[in-house]
Amino acid sequence: MSHFRSDCRIHIRGRVRLCLTGTCTTSIRLSSRSWASTCWWYGLTYSLGFLNAHLFLRRNRAKLGLSLRSVYDLTLFLAVGTLIGGRSLVVFNNEWDFYREHLALIPAVWIGGLATHGLIVGGFAGVLLFCWIRRVPFRPVLDALAIPAAVILGCGRIGNFIDGQIVGSLTDVPWAVKFPEADGLRHPVVLYDGLKNFTLIPILMMVRRRDVPPGRLGALFTFLYASLRIPIDLFREYPITLFGLPTGQTFNIAMSVFGAALLARSWMRKTVDEATPPAGADRQLSSGPDWRRLAFAVTLTLALTIPSDVTRDVPAVYGKRHAGLKHSAMYPQIEEHDGR
Repeated sequence: MSHFRSDCRIHIRGRVRLCLTGTCTTSIRLSSRSWASTCWWYGLTYSLGFLNAHLFLRRNRAKLGLSLRSVYDLTLFLAVGTLIGGRSLVVFNNEWDFYREHLALIPAVWIGGLATHGLIVGGFAGVLLFCWIRRVPFRPVLDALAIPAAVILGCGRIGNFIDGQIVGSLTDVPWAVKFPEADGLRHPVVLYDGLKNFTLIPILMMVRRRDVPPGRLGALFTFLYASLRIPIDLFREYPITLFGLPTGQTFNIAMSVFGAALLARSWMRKTVDEATPPAGADRQLSSGPDWRRLAFAVTLTLALTIPSDVTRDVPAVYGKRHAGLKHSAMYPQIEEHDGR
């Protein structure tokens, strides 16, 4: 069965109450056990983001020298790489103390756990692998995906906010927000980051109109995304550290340095090569997408089930807001751990 119900209630400065609705719950009975999966705003933003990237690539496939089948392949490499990368950073870095005792839960994205920097690295790796396998120039493809990446990450932050995730530090600013699972009024840090991500879109579009070398747009996205996030994360509370800094800030600095290096390399390039792949470069794969459509649909559906950026005992955390969420084979009981 499937139905909709209210999601999270957020009080802004005690004067305005924001009620957001629309969580869809689907229950499926297999054998004698009940499996229930809930579709979340957070997961919906990733599904829409992957769909947007796919449509963007379809519109530009002639310029990139890609067949329709290869567009589906590239989108799958991007989406799966993004999910694996985001999941891996949570599992093997942020919350390894928990997952080494619960190895069977590593693939269970429906209990939450995706790290933004891992998402970016995983998506980058997926695109790189596709280009290596298909012998497609990498830099033009990376440039083509820079704007869709900003859209995905911006929408993801909206999903974080709607589901009441990632709280900022305590504050008394007029726009402070009361989140469901946090004490006091907080900076809506995910909205700050989401606004930053959406602001990247017109900047990247302006640069794209100029005759810049392949790879510069992707390098600029990498640098701006990470460097502009550094001051934003000063308002965020991180439960874990890495090298003496909040984990996110460590990755922000590393990613900023990497992006700056890519930009420097781009500026040292004298010619604009790889702008257009040779005509018919993907001719041998010009037939239809066949099973890839189904695989893409399954990937989009899986993304819908992701509730949060961190691992959670879903019924315990969200049960008060969603009557009917209960522990099951899909949503096991999870003890508190340092990563959350």
